[in-house]
Amino acid sequence: MNRLKVVFMGTPDFSVPVLKGLIDNYNVVGVVTQPDKEVGRHKELSFSPIKKLALEHNIKVVQPEKVRIEFNDILKLEPDIIITCAYGQIIPVEILDYPKFGCINVHASLLPKYRGGAPIHHAIINGEKETGITIMYMAPGMDDGDIISQEKVEIKENETLGELHDVLSNLGAKLLLETLPSIINGTNKRIKQDESKVTFAKIIKKEDEIIDFNDKALNVHNKIRGLSPFPGAYGVLNNKRIKIYKTKVIKDSSNTEPGTIIKVEKDGIYVKTKDNAIVIEELKIEGKKLMSVKEFLNGVKKEELLNQKFGKE
Repeated sequence: MNRLKVVFMGTPDFSVPVLKGLIDNYNVVGVVTQPDKEVGRHKELSFSPIKKLALEHNIKVVQPEKVRIEFNDILKLEPDIIITCAYGQIIPVEILDYPKFGCINVHASLLPKYRGGAPIHHAIINGEKETGITIMYMAPGMDDGDIISQEKVEIKENETLGELHDVLSNLGAKLLLETLPSIINGTNKRIKQDESKVTFAKIIKKEDEIIDFNDKALNVHNKIRGLSPFPGAYGVLNNKRIKIYKTKVIKDSSNTEPGTIIKVEKDGIYVKTKDNAIVIEELKIEGKKLMSVKEFLNGVKKEELLNQKFGKE
């Protein structure tokens, strides 16, 4: 095992394979993650996935509320290199300037496209055909450091956020381990980002989850799969939010008003859009579990759904 002193900064499931790879190959002396959260009615403390993994390996965990002012415990670990992946806070220059081999970030896009906190969501929502992983030096700005290495992946036609998330998470771990030796021995590339090609991937907000059936069918489909399984895109039917997780696009040339249910079959609920239609295959009604349309229709009469229209809250 390489005795290089590594500090890892990350929080969600996405960063778990990256930390696992580092633990197996390097001397991880500390993990920095977001503070524990209270969840549920009983307000039980919940650890981040990264904290759970660190504790399993007896690695010191640091959880600053605001890392920009609470960074001394991180510097006391005397890291030779800091690796970040989906940490969730802006890293101050006091940390960026400390390690001998710098601060390295694993980012889930092909920078300079999709800087920000939700790159996988937006790549799918925008109908991109490819995305990938970027290994980069961190800088004071958001995801604007020099690129060291990148690897592309195809985004499949009906691939969901959850599916692509797992692909990129594992790719991030692989590419990082392939890239680290060149960083340590000083033979790595250092490519400036082209600022003229920068796009941003802002964090998904509540208002971004609502489906606009007045849009084109492909755009509706892309939005649904780009928010599946989290946080989930939804439409409103009979004053109830219905989260939709799986769809497909079909041709429909009727003049029916967008948002109208034009057909109900065992394989799906057909909804008119601006130009064609989508077929809903998996959904979740408020207070109930995720289910296939076949399961949903067990307690619903098809004729009661036909011609109903998705509206606004």
